[in-house]
Amino acid sequence: MAEAERIIGTPDTPDDSDELTAGADEQDIPAERPRDRRRLAVLFAVAVFAYVLDLVSKMIVVAKLEHHPPIEVIGDWLEFNAIRNAGAAFGIGQAFTIIFTAIAAAVVVVIVRLARKLYSLPWAIALGLLLGGAFGNLTDRIFRSPGVFKGEVVDFIAPKGFAVFNLADSAIVCGGILIVLLSFRGLDPDGTVHRD
Repeated sequence: MAEAERIIGTPDTPDDSDELTAGADEQDIPAERPRDRRRLAVLFAVAVFAYVLDLVSKMIVVAKLEHHPPIEVIGDWLEFNAIRNAGAAFGIGQAFTIIFTAIAAAVVVVIVRLARKLYSLPWAIALGLLLGGAFGNLTDRIFRSPGVFKGEVVDFIAPKGFAVFNLADSAIVCGGILIVLLSFRGLDPDGTVHRD
């Protein structure tokens, strides 16, 4: 009888340990997934904020400032002066509008793909700034005149002695600077830190 109980009880032992192992695995998985979702939420929240800020500012500029004299903000050191830019950030390469449109679209695709491996909050902020800025200027390229993928970007921030730019350009530059700083510190998007 004891032998029968021992034989019958034997299969239960692995099942119990399997359940404990499975339970531990199940507890580990939710701990990882929310962390991933939080970083993604930050990335897209920053991107949406940067995009909406850029979009609203351009709508105001087109409605109130375009075809009007510049507005002095800080004497002659900083003006709001609406211009249309067919080139890249700060008016570079105006003959290559379609190429810059393709580059902006590629940046968006790369960031979205990279987001799946994102476990670093600073990287989430940096990529969010890049994504929002790229979308902001890409929207102009697609929907503004003279045509789809050839649209001119609305620029309006004009510091003295510097190129005219917009908030999307600012977001892209800030995101790029942050990425350089994170790279110098050895922090990867997946949260890995490299020590030299």
